[in-house]
Amino acid sequence: MAVIRTSKVDLKINGDGAYAFVAQPDDDAKHPGLVLIQEWWGIESHIIDLAQKLAAEGFIVATPDLYHGQVVTEPNDAQKKIMMLINNVDKAVGEIVGALETLRAMPEVDPKKLGVMGFCVGGFLAYTVAARYPDLGAVVSFYGGGYDPTPEEVAKVTAPVLAIYGKKDESIPQEQVEKVEKLYKEAGKDITVKVYDAGHAFINPNHGMGDEESAKDAWPKAVNFLKDNLK
Repeated sequence: MAVIRTSKVDLKINGDGAYAFVAQPDDDAKHPGLVLIQEWWGIESHIIDLAQKLAAEGFIVATPDLYHGQVVTEPNDAQKKIMMLINNVDKAVGEIVGALETLRAMPEVDPKKLGVMGFCVGGFLAYTVAARYPDLGAVVSFYGGGYDPTPEEVAKVTAPVLAIYGKKDESIPQEQVEKVEKLYKEAGKDITVKVYDAGHAFINPNHGMGDEESAKDAWPKAVNFLKDNLK
């Protein structure tokens, strides 16, 4: 595995301790930048592991801590945190954009077309940011629940999108998945939708409905999608 360097970067936004965990190859080469967006648990070990895996694949990864140092372990607590976040979605989007701008300013990040990848609520936020940040080169949303865009929102998305879901995920009806795909395709947008025979959070081995076979297929697909589009 490649040698990875990690750091904590102040995002200098919102004035209340917003920061991002950064993982990057420990070399002097140029690499594409990627913002990784957390699940509803916060910046837990699974997300840190994914950031380091992505860095090993050649990305400079910034993961904004939308809970500002807190990690939750119980679903009830996670539900409360996520509702607070969704009710103040502009603040969360602002911190994600702050992470994107932090990457853009790093001399070792090249090209300046950046990507976003999110899981669970992070998948929802990846979609949301894609409609508000025009300089994205790729968007990957894993089981992004609660996303019900208008045609006007979809029209603002300029980056290619890879959307990954689980057929057994009761929190995201298949009708909603089909609606999102239809809206994007009717708008002439570049979207690829992949639905696995798995439940919610099937990439996460610690929380969720882990499905090893689906994860083994979905993860490299997502990584290759990012590599293909962030050149």
